Amino acid sequence: MHNYKELKIWQKSREIVKDVYALTTKFPAKEQFGITSQLCRAVVSIPSNIAEGAGRESEKEFAHFLAIANGSAFEVETQLYLCFDLNYISEVELNEILKKIQEIQRMVYRFRQQLKIS
Repeated sequence: MHNYKELKIWQKSREIVKDVYALTTKFPAKEQFGITSQLCRAVVSIPSNIAEGAGRESEKEFAHFLAIANGSAFEVETQLYLCFDLNYISEVELNEILKKIQEIQRMVYRFRQQLKIS
């Protein structure tokens, strides 16, 4: 088992949750049960899956949950592009958060590769 609270990927993914929630506060009310809800669920899934995987008994299980977390990161990335397309966020806001999301994607991928999976 890993102490997920000490993992940089978990810590940084929590920061992204705060960033996304802050962005969504200015979305139209009509999106509350649409893209706002979907985006928030997806971004929360990133640190949640890292933590859940860290609590599993094998590195193979942990790697599986890291893959899910990375999938959620790509989902968030896509949804952010959609928010930009819908004019809910600016290009500056998009690029700022994309840098953070892409950093998480790389970190999760590299960490997953380092696990000893047989």
